[in-house]
Amino acid sequence: MKRNNRFTFVIVAGVSAILCGTGLYAQAKGDKYALKSPSGIAFADFKGYEDWAVVSSARTDEVLKVIVANPTMIKAYKSGIPGNGKPFPDGSKIAKLQWKPKKSETAPFVVDVPDVFTQAFLIEKDAKRFPDSGGWGYALFNYDAKADTFSADAASKSDCGHACHLKVAKQDFIFHPYQKR
Repeated sequence: MKRNNRFTFVIVAGVSAILCGTGLYAQAKGDKYALKSPSGIAFADFKGYEDWAVVSSARTDEVLKVIVANPTMIKAYKSGIPGNGKPFPDGSKIAKLQWKPKKSETAPFVVDVPDVFTQAFLIEKDAKRFPDSGGWGYALFNYDAKADTFSADAASKSDCGHACHLKVAKQDFIFHPYQKR
């Protein structure tokens, strides 16, 4: 019996080590979906964000931003949220994708276009997980273009994004309205 238990322990420990090593390898190789933010938000929870509908866009002197949302949030926007005073439902997810701008070399007019991707700022509505921030969780993932890898921003805490979003509490803590098409 003792041998059997030791053998089982060795097998379980070995499999665990392989799985953990695979997760670390995936992160080292740039698998963004293996990353988790300090606030507990996993990049994998946003799988498919590349195909989500555009909510809005914005520009600062430093970055061009495109704001996209998952189908749950788009449906809520189309129903009138947050303008109707109702909150977004749990499961709503929004991603703010940021690029450094550059002047277009091919357009026949002066226009800035995305150049180097820099960050994905992810926001997820889950009232049970994030009760102290209006139900919203925030995560920032930085992109290193030279290494072609993402990393969770170590300074990003669960209330880091929320402090900025307090200004729009009446809009369920979301800055960008769904833009008319």
